Amino acid sequence: MAHKAKKNILFLMFDQLRYDYLSCLGHPHLDTPNLDWLASQSVTFSNCFVQSPVCGASRMSFYTGRYVSSHGASWNGIPLKVGEVTLGDHLRDGGCDAYLIGKTHMRADAKGMARFGLAPDSVIGARVAECGFDIWVRDDGLWGQGPDGEYDEKDSPYNQYLKSKGYESENPWHEFANAGIDKDGNIASGWIYGNSDLPANIKEEDSETPWLTREAINFLEDKKDADRPWMCHVSYIKPHWPYIVPAPYHNMYGPDSFIAPIRSDDEKIDPNPVYAAFSGNVIGTAFQDDTVREKVLGAYMGLIKQIDDQMGVLFDYLKSSGQMEDTMIVITSDHGDYLGDHWLGEKDLFHDPSVKVPLIIYDPSPEADSTRGQTCDALVESIDLAATFTDYTAQTVPDEWLEGRSLMPFIHGEDPADWRDFAVSEYDYSMSPMANKLQVSAKDARLFMVASKKWKFMHAEGGFPPMLFDLEKDPHELRDVGRDPDYKQAVQDCYDMLQSWALRCGQRTTLSDQELEDKRGKSRRRGIVLGVTEAGGQVDELLVKYKGKSGKRPM
Repeated sequence: MAHKAKKNILFLMFDQLRYDYLSCLGHPHLDTPNLDWLASQSVTFSNCFVQSPVCGASRMSFYTGRYVSSHGASWNGIPLKVGEVTLGDHLRDGGCDAYLIGKTHMRADAKGMARFGLAPDSVIGARVAECGFDIWVRDDGLWGQGPDGEYDEKDSPYNQYLKSKGYESENPWHEFANAGIDKDGNIASGWIYGNSDLPANIKEEDSETPWLTREAINFLEDKKDADRPWMCHVSYIKPHWPYIVPAPYHNMYGPDSFIAPIRSDDEKIDPNPVYAAFSGNVIGTAFQDDTVREKVLGAYMGLIKQIDDQMGVLFDYLKSSGQMEDTMIVITSDHGDYLGDHWLGEKDLFHDPSVKVPLIIYDPSPEADSTRGQTCDALVESIDLAATFTDYTAQTVPDEWLEGRSLMPFIHGEDPADWRDFAVSEYDYSMSPMANKLQVSAKDARLFMVASKKWKFMHAEGGFPPMLFDLEKDPHELRDVGRDPDYKQAVQDCYDMLQSWALRCGQRTTLSDQELEDKRGKSRRRGIVLGVTEAGGQVDELLVKYKGKSGKRPM
């Protein structure tokens, strides 16, 4: 395979894509030949966990390479603080540009920017306000409207596009792209699960996924002869809700194509109070209705099929333009979707359907030829991608900032002997109704996961008991043994792992370990000569500026 010196990165993220809903990842009925082809040329990581099972917090970990408790943007709408160094900053230090097409779910720290006098329309201010990216087009795809106003108060480039195509509406994102039409000609909103089997009232080519693919191809065409390498984060809005998809994808999949929900009646018997609160919320209750689940599943699978078709369009362009030869391609998601598994909907907790994501990495270089088509079962965290990208672009990974580790050794056929034994994820639900239901303060509404190949463990602040799953005996996580006396030692072992993680050095970020080591003992040679009892011997060299005749003091 030919390989050019320039190393570009196409970082593709699909919002709310489960780890097991591609045919190359084991789905028996959802045919995804284009993503399957990429996997055949790549390494597929089968144990990738996000740092938080909710959009905003997870993405901020992807974009900073840091754990949620390090960067602090722990839920949707919590700003990423000014001063947090991002993936874009690290890549630019090595001469690689960083662009965004699509969604980040990032909220700017407006107060912090004002405090430091950063104008949003300056180059630096714009990057700080946009999570370190230079924006090709940003659209979070969350143009909801309710009695108290709009969820996202920015302008929508996608809505502008739809209006330019003749879709007449104040909010065509909802009325056309995310709604159907009922038998009486009225809007059948995609927010209502019962409408999920209707075709969205939009031309398929104008729906969100093809629109973003065209934007990506426009970017690639613009940059194909660029001198500087680039990383482009193409962040697709789907298959995230509203669960509705245009024809012909709306009725491609029916009950014969659906996987039965992974759940057990035993999960409802004396449940952990945190699990009970989430499974009993409005989303969990809705997905416990099999009729609802089937309507949503058809749309969800149709959205993924549409994604795969668009990947065919994108990959064909990359091949025809010669850019497959110098572009790393990454496929992943910000979190999964329960889809009724464990009597839950959406995400939030730490069962695999929520916290585990697909991760496929294609490296065009000859060094990756030996691993093409292979699956790696190492425990991977989403923060590893930031380290991987800096490593791929021939930089030293700044591990004083980045808390993940490069995956390049696995991609090049190496097996690091000191790889992690467990992965960690965090969830801050202080802004959710479940905090009220569980009667916890904002500071106590926090959950922590430890996942090893043997255990899946959840600690809940606020005095709640832990959850624990024995993955060797219970790979589908159906029996919580966190309060079982027979597993007391296992619970303690997981707490020991969590403590070892909590003691990490995650806040000393301005100097590298090497710089710190180089400074050891150097202050004595700069005049801070402590511990000297008398002059003479080797100390005299250190006192060279402290010798000689005394000057004349004022009268």
